[in-house]
Amino acid sequence: QVQLVESGGGLVQPGGSLRLSCAASISIFSINAMGWYRQGPGKQRELVSALTNGGTTNYADSVKGRFTISRDNAKNTVYLQMNSLKPEDTTVYYCNAKVYRSGWTSVRDYWGQGTQVTVSS
Repeated sequence: QVQLVESGGGLVQPGGSLRLSCAASISIFSINAMGWYRQGPGKQRELVSALTNGGTTNYADSVKGRFTISRDNAKNTVYLQMNSLKPEDTTVYYCNAKVYRSGWTSVRDYWGQGTQVTVSS
């Protein structure tokens, strides 16, 4: 079982910045990939950014050049630095951890509780 605790959401003006944090209850070296998703009302949850254990990153086209994912191994924490925020970035952001162990039939997904990001003047 992996517990994820998010923080860092809030209200910011367009063009501003926020940094989201996601602290895992186990070593992130034991997690195959961590990432951030977002989900608006009536919409499907979509990938914003992900970071694999090997250091590979990927980003949704809508956030490329504005958002940066990173990690602090000592703190078992993944961050999402969000710059040049737009009103359309407003929604709930969820931290995700993907874990696979030998003998499992599939990858297991774990989720944080979600943190609200609101971009408005």
